[in-house]
Amino acid sequence: MSRIGKKPVSVPDAVAVTIEKGTVKVKGPKGELTFDPPASISVKYDDDSKSVVVSRPNDQRANRALHGLTRALINNMVAGVQTPFEKKLEIQGVGYNAQLNGQKLRLQVGFANTVTLDVPAGVDCQLSDPTHITITSPDKHKCGQFAANIRAVRPPEPYKGKGIRYLGENVRRKAGKTAGG
Repeated sequence: MSRIGKKPVSVPDAVAVTIEKGTVKVKGPKGELTFDPPASISVKYDDDSKSVVVSRPNDQRANRALHGLTRALINNMVAGVQTPFEKKLEIQGVGYNAQLNGQKLRLQVGFANTVTLDVPAGVDCQLSDPTHITITSPDKHKCGQFAANIRAVRPPEPYKGKGIRYLGENVRRKAGKTAGG
């Protein structure tokens, strides 16, 4: 049996969970999220213990996999509406920078044209300075996916380390060509 799936998700007082027609809705101080669990997985909210319990019908491989996944996603929803998830990116390179115009993030990262990305709904993007981007969202998937999309515009290269990287990411450096006689 799934060890993660067996654990109930405890729900704090500031968070409200409702399950209607197979849809799980989690509402908290920082936002509201919805999730449609797979049809084979049953999700129940226990008012007495203030917890969400996820169960599966049998021990088939697909149901075992979805059991733990569903519990983890609901746990991330409960955690996200309390304290939003956060990803920090830094831009390294001479002349590389970012600007935020409303819901559009403009990146100047060594291409002839400026790369413009739309900030998705439910995601907050802030610039502490032109080379540091902070992405926050109660939805863990949206936060991580938007950060990955930004990083994919110009991933860090191994010779000079120029590009967009996660804050604290270790980029393996390679030695350049050596002049031999």
